[in-house]
Amino acid sequence: MNIRPVSSRQDKKIFLDIPKKLYQNDPSWICPLDQEIENVFDPVKNPFFEHGSCTRWLLFSDAGEPLGRIAAFINEKKAHQYDIPTGGCGFFECTDNQEAANLLFDTARVWLEERGMKAMEGPINFGENDTFWGLLIEGFTPPSFGMNYHLPYYHQLFLNYGFQTSYEQITNHLAVAKPFPERFTKIASWVAKKDGYTFEHFSIKNKDKYIKDLMEIYNDAWVDFENFVPIKREVLEKSFKSMELIMDEKLIWFAYVNGEPASFVVIIPDANQMIKGFNGKLGLIEKIRFAYRRWVGVTRMRAIVMGTKRAFQKHGLESALFIKLKEYVLPLNQYKELELSWVGDFNDKMLAIHQATGATFGKRHATLKKIF
Repeated sequence: MNIRPVSSRQDKKIFLDIPKKLYQNDPSWICPLDQEIENVFDPVKNPFFEHGSCTRWLLFSDAGEPLGRIAAFINEKKAHQYDIPTGGCGFFECTDNQEAANLLFDTARVWLEERGMKAMEGPINFGENDTFWGLLIEGFTPPSFGMNYHLPYYHQLFLNYGFQTSYEQITNHLAVAKPFPERFTKIASWVAKKDGYTFEHFSIKNKDKYIKDLMEIYNDAWVDFENFVPIKREVLEKSFKSMELIMDEKLIWFAYVNGEPASFVVIIPDANQMIKGFNGKLGLIEKIRFAYRRWVGVTRMRAIVMGTKRAFQKHGLESALFIKLKEYVLPLNQYKELELSWVGDFNDKMLAIHQATGATFGKRHATLKKIF
């Protein structure tokens, strides 16, 4: 076997095509768009290059057949917040061959060690954790847009190399037509009517205001979590720009207390139902099919992120946001499921909200760590 960095146009194509071959007989896999993968490795389109670096490799058999791929990243803003300097690896794909997997992991490890890292987490993304993050270890059903899907044997490849689970990410599913539990509805209705409490959905016309409000809430809500890095405005702007094609303004809600931004939830229609069968391509024909599916409407939504300022975390604002969402969604008679993804097993408050809504277990991803 031999391994080489991705350097040419042909290498990039091979990098994108490896999973298409590995998953070709798996009916649950939905191929991510090629451009979404490539954007991660484009310094012009990925703002994380401003404070980090990454590279990627391809693994071939002696006969020249592609066997796997991997990427390695260093986010300088986050790497040194751990007990020991920690980088990351991701976009791992490999045949069911431990020797091949070890060579891929070794290559990422050496690259990270040469740059001062003492450990690596994986599989993670060179970006925010709302996309391409975590190893799927339970719930091998069709993924929503941006969520990693893996073959079941991948978990053992990681464990055999010496990775250990750092934390798990839980995804729960909520049936839209199913009534919320009585206690949840009672609290939400009470909160929604409180003096000084107001609720607004996102508006593209006023996107600058809502992006500012989201950043304010997010950076307050998550500050106490380990290894937290404040989100930057330019990252949010690029995220919302990338969502515009599929966004429904009335699926993104904000709560205010006496005019102060207090809580939010960002939900988008599941684009994977729009790109299924595209095999990663988005040419003219695919764009026409995409537009048609968008017009007809998809049946699943994905909650990407929620947050509530610490001062308002026991005010029931999240419950009221879900009620506002349901008031819009139910009359559409379109959406059947809301995927609440993904929440770290360390986030008791958010998991409690999932439970309160009556959501049921859907998937489990793991973020693993290898100490060198």
